[in-house]
Formats: sequence, C-alpha cells, structure tokens
Amino acid sequence: MDFTNPLIYGVPCFLGLILVELTYSKHHDHDELYNWKDLGASLTMGIGSTLIAPLIKTVTVILLFNWVYDVFNPMVDGVRTNIFGWESFGYAWYVWILCQLADDFSYYWFHRQNHMVRFFWAAHIVHHSSENFNLGTAVRNGWFTIFYKPLFYVWIVAIGFPPEMLVVCLGIEALWQFQLHSQYIPKLGIIDKVFNTHTMHQVHHARNLEYMDKNHGGFLNIFDRVFGTFKEFDEEIEIEYGVTKSPDSYNPLVILTHEYKDIWNDMKRSPKLKHKFMYAFGPPGWSHDGSTLTIKQMRQKLKEERVQQAKSDLELEAAE
Repeated sequence: MDFTNPLIYGVPCFLGLILVELTYSKHHDHDELYNWKDLGASLTMGIGSTLIAPLIKTVTVILLFNWVYDVFNPMVDGVRTNIFGWESFGYAWYVWILCQLADDFSYYWFHRQNHMVRFFWAAHIVHHSSENFNLGTAVRNGWFTIFYKPLFYVWIVAIGFPPEMLVVCLGIEALWQFQLHSQYIPKLGIIDKVFNTHTMHQVHHARNLEYMDKNHGGFLNIFDRVFGTFKEFDEEIEIEYGVTKSPDSYNPLVILTHEYKDIWNDMKRSPKLKHKFMYAFGPPGWSHDGSTLTIKQMRQKLKEERVQQAKSDLELEAAE
C-alpha cells in the first residue's frame, strides 16, 4: 500500500509560516526575533537538507527498511508473518497510533543521543547553533543526521510495522517539530502534561545550564518524564538561546562542519587511543585534562560551589 509523505505538503507551508511569523514580528516591534543573516543561513541549510533528504530516504526505505521488513516478516502461505510467530501488522487505525508511539519513542532516543554522543552532536549542533528561536530555526537542519537516523527506527519495521507507515509517521513527527519553534505560543495548560509544546522546546534550545540537555521528546513529553530529562519552562529565567561554543559565523559550511573540525583538533591533543575515542564518541565537553567539562560535570561543579558557599556563609554567621 502506498502513502504520501506529509512533508511533501509541509515544506511549502513551512516557508509560508516563516513569512507570516517574520512579518508579524516586524509589525509588532519584535525586531530581535529574526536576524536576517541568521535566517539566510537557516534557510540555506534547510534547502540543502531538503535536497539531500529525498535521495537518502529513498535509499533508506528501499535498501534498509524494506530489506529488514522482508527478512523479519517473510511471506508464509501468502501472509506476512514475523519470525517470532505473529502476523505482520496491517493498516488498522490503532496500528497507526501504535506506530506513531513507536516512532516517538525512537525519536526520543535518537534526539537524546544527538546530545550525548559528540560525533552525533557534531551533526545536530547545526540546529542549535542559532541564537534566535523562531520558525526559521526549525529548518536549520544538519545534512549528516539523515545518514544514521534510520538506525534508531529500523526495529519498528523489524517487529512488523510496514515501512511506508513508518515513513508517514516520521513525516508527522517532523511537522510537529517544526511548529514547536515559536515564542508566540504560551503554556497550554493540560496539554503540557502530555505533549511536547512550544515552551518546552524553548527550554530545549536554551544554553542556560539548568536547561541544557532537557526535553528531547518528539510530540510527547512522556519519555522525558519517564527517563529523567524533563524540565518545566520557568518564566523567571531569562532564556539564552544557542550553544556554549558558537561557530561565530553565518557561513553555512562553517556551521555544518565546525564541530567536526573541533573534534579532530581535540583528538590530536592526546596520544592515547582511549582519549581520542572519548573526544569523538564521549559526551560533548569531555576532556582528558579537565580543560573543558561536560554538562553533567558543570552541574556537579556548580552544586559543589553552592554547597561550599553555604558552608562559608554559616561559618561567617557563627563567627559574628
């Protein structure tokens, strides 16, 4: 059964909505929301990923998803039967819901690993490199994540979901992710209890220490809550968007490749193979000499400093 990827219709809508938000921001004196050079870089990378993605996705669906589906769900007496004994899933409405949930689960881990593994982060940092948060940032996608992203989803077709169904669910996920990149949508009450919403995604794009590496979910925030990466939006905290080490350039090629260059330079800092491996595949910020810190280490250091400060304050009060 053939289905149309919803992104085919989504891409023109993306451009239209960016124009609407841009116009609205300029007419309401929100000039800081969009930076022309930054928007140009985002659109250039978005166009590039749009041109690259169809080729890679075609190869992925035909050579990987379909191959895995056929291997794990062969035809037995004219019926698709999973190697573990059950019939391959069909196209009933509840199967679509289950597939979308499976997609969201995979998206959570794919997205989280993009923040936990530096080599993946080098591809994903492109999306976070803008110091603006708007619908233009939503299309600021790296060109290399598509090469490994399918590996996080292949289990879905292996257990019996049709490949074309998964592709549609991936498209729906992408549509939801796009519209999250707006500052004009406030907290949504009860919807925030289940769904990943706009304020939650603002948290995800912040470089404030208390916000970093939080809210990795797709359209649900359930997996963030279950696996300990959920963070509520705090209106008292002034958000700073972007990354701690900015590419400091609007050149798309620099933005796309700067972290790979940094990885290479860091690997040359130590002769030990273990250190080289960690610079490439350890958490971002890891260093063999402590010259740079991971987010976890930075939080621990801040916690220790606060404890020490509290002790000093108590000692000072006691002395008085």
